[in-house]
Amino acid sequence: MASEAIGRMDVIIQLGAAGLAIGMIYALVALGFVLIFNAVNVVNFSQGEFAMFPAFVVSFLLTSSHLPMWLAILGTILFAAVFGLVFNRLVYYPLRKRSFVPVIIATIGVSVFLKNIALVLFGADPRKVEPLISGVVSIFGTRVNAQYLVIIGVTAVLLALQYFVFDRTMVGKRLQATAQNREMASLLGVRTHVMIAATFAYSAVLGAVAGILVAPLFGVTTEIGSLIALKAFAATVIGGFGSVPGAVAGAVFLGLVEIFGAEYISADYKDAFAFVILIAVLILRPQGFFGEKIGQKA
Repeated sequence: MASEAIGRMDVIIQLGAAGLAIGMIYALVALGFVLIFNAVNVVNFSQGEFAMFPAFVVSFLLTSSHLPMWLAILGTILFAAVFGLVFNRLVYYPLRKRSFVPVIIATIGVSVFLKNIALVLFGADPRKVEPLISGVVSIFGTRVNAQYLVIIGVTAVLLALQYFVFDRTMVGKRLQATAQNREMASLLGVRTHVMIAATFAYSAVLGAVAGILVAPLFGVTTEIGSLIALKAFAATVIGGFGSVPGAVAGAVFLGLVEIFGAEYISADYKDAFAFVILIAVLILRPQGFFGEKIGQKA
């Protein structure tokens, strides 16, 4: 009996680490959704490709350019930041005074464009990326994939830095003011167009980090971004659309449900669990876990 209990505990630790790591990937993309939505009141449906394309870039820099890992990652993150600024200038900015529909259509167009550009530049064959730390790590005697711990650690550090910047710095306060009331922030002297551009750049960086971290686990294909984005979007709705804590909590919850459901219910329906939960939340609590009811919003 004792050996069976230990065996079950080993499985739970392994599944928990995997679920938490996958949830953290969803959280990074979900944060991109939330930050852009809060800043400009638009859902960026190319957020998944913000993860997919940088994953191809880092793979190319590692395999074709033979750059060291740290330099390839740094170059990819810089590329993502610049791409976010270009995206803001060419896609959002010209449509900023229009309704949200043209902007959403434009983001969908960018998603299709990036997929096709990736196919042209990098080919249709899946690419592999070596993990940042290979091998396994022992946790309470249980062997856990080291990449899972890298994902959890990097995401936790990013979340901590984001909290510090948003709550403890003037730049963060300006970003929050822009998200809460753009016109009032502008009247108070905040350069809202700069804050919005910074939000797009940061959202692109979050996507790039997600792509870099998940690539060693599943490889790099043109479809990886779409699948992650669907789960991340579900997480934002489950957590409460517009809520940063809700996006993270919803993403981690989905990651854990997905991994444990695949183990104990059916691996064939792993990708369906998120949407079953999404439907249940929309029926029982439409505002999500951390969202406010419409009547409570100021």
